[in-house]
Amino acid sequence: MAGTTETEESGAAAPLSKKALKKLAKDEEKAQKKKAKQGDAETKPEEEDYSKDFYGKLPLIQSANKESRTLVPVKSLDNDLGEERVWVRGRLHTSRAKGKQCFFVLRQRQFTIQCLLSVSETTSKQMIKFVASISKESITDVEGFIRASPQKIESCSQQNVEMHVTQVFVVSAAEPRLPLQIEDASRPENENDPEGLNIHVNQDTRLDNRVIDLRTVANQAIYSVQGGVCTLFREYLIKNGFREIHTPKIISAASEGGANVFEVKYCEGLPAYLAQSPQLYKQMAIAADFDRVFTIGSVFRAENSNTHRHLCEFVGLDLEMAFNYHYHEVVDVIGDMFIEIFKGLRERFADEISAINKQYPAEPFKFLEPSLRLDFSQGIALLREAGVEVGDDDDLSTPDEKLLGKLVKAKYDTDFYILDKFPLKVRPFYTMPDPHNPKLSNSYDMFMRGEEIISGSQRIHDSELLLSKAKEHGIDVTKIQSYIDAFKYGAPPHAGGGIGLERVTMLYLGLNNIRKTSMFPRDPKRLTP
Repeated sequence: MAGTTETEESGAAAPLSKKALKKLAKDEEKAQKKKAKQGDAETKPEEEDYSKDFYGKLPLIQSANKESRTLVPVKSLDNDLGEERVWVRGRLHTSRAKGKQCFFVLRQRQFTIQCLLSVSETTSKQMIKFVASISKESITDVEGFIRASPQKIESCSQQNVEMHVTQVFVVSAAEPRLPLQIEDASRPENENDPEGLNIHVNQDTRLDNRVIDLRTVANQAIYSVQGGVCTLFREYLIKNGFREIHTPKIISAASEGGANVFEVKYCEGLPAYLAQSPQLYKQMAIAADFDRVFTIGSVFRAENSNTHRHLCEFVGLDLEMAFNYHYHEVVDVIGDMFIEIFKGLRERFADEISAINKQYPAEPFKFLEPSLRLDFSQGIALLREAGVEVGDDDDLSTPDEKLLGKLVKAKYDTDFYILDKFPLKVRPFYTMPDPHNPKLSNSYDMFMRGEEIISGSQRIHDSELLLSKAKEHGIDVTKIQSYIDAFKYGAPPHAGGGIGLERVTMLYLGLNNIRKTSMFPRDPKRLTP
């Protein structure tokens, strides 16, 4: 009974104190107000969303119909466009909602623009909430006005303008939980992290999630530069009378000899090998009067080398050229070609190189014109002056190469040089011996930042000498008979070389690992993705 309680002894009801009665009345009043408020919420109609047609998730694009809408590249948005509305498609890079506003950055490859959305007569609270909930990396179509920014936007590539958004539609949503964050994968790789966070994504995590890792600004720029190397290589050679050819990648015998070859099962169980280089076929093309040829394609090396510069599969830029009287005619062409590549990269890809250097700082690549050329003996002399013991007939070890690169840089101020006249015993069987010294060969290597990037030589174009040298190297000549036969019917003197694309890109940009310049690297421990 309200207003009474029972005594502990008799169980009879006793009247409540004035204080207790007052508290009870207050509690009942609160309960009534809460109940009334809940009732109002249930009966009150939901606030109208007047922006519902201006945002949302698009249905799956299955090419059901053609859209006349033009999507504008982010990189072209530099100026205030007044009352013109534009559509842009990009990934939602970052977003931040604050009160009645939402700021987000739209990324299109390495280009980014800041976008602003505010509650207004055309933008509802529900629209703000939807945009704030879009997961990072989702592909999104955004419409808006391009306005001059009141201050420079340092965090975006488009620093002078921002997008005032009118419509937002998700084209393809990303899962909310990403295996790595683009911001973390984009942090500068140096000891003095400017943000002091020291958050770095390790290499295996990057490579395991390569599709996301490749989206960083630096990676987008790296592969633009790498594509530029191929373009400049091709342009120079075509301009100088070379023809592009394509050679087999499945062959009957190891192209370079040795055990570092992948064996595969061919038709009807026949043994076959993945080509270690297009060497034999380039030479056969010269014997077929193609005169000057080049090819770009995969090269396979079964080397158990887990180093910063070795891969089991890489892209080879190979060339071969007939010459008149001296193989230095070819060396000069290759040296000039590299100068054209270096100059072209510097001129055409300055913005990309700058973007890469922000994450991976490096000294600008230096080269001389014409290229510096030293004899192998001169290189050995420089090493000996520096206290290194190395034999006249020994090949250079990796540490020796790097030290020699530093010595050459200090003396000649160049990151690129040519080393000529290698010992014959360290070169392949098809290398032409030096006519004056039987211990030497008409062969050469070229170096960038102290690491070899092309190995080349004059090739033996006499079938009898070629056969003799193959036997000396223990090669089963029955497996390369068609190659030897190619020189029985007359072949011009010729020379050439093979270049590793990933290594050139790595060394030009001053990167520390070839896996940074291989899109999906293959090494002894990695076969996926």
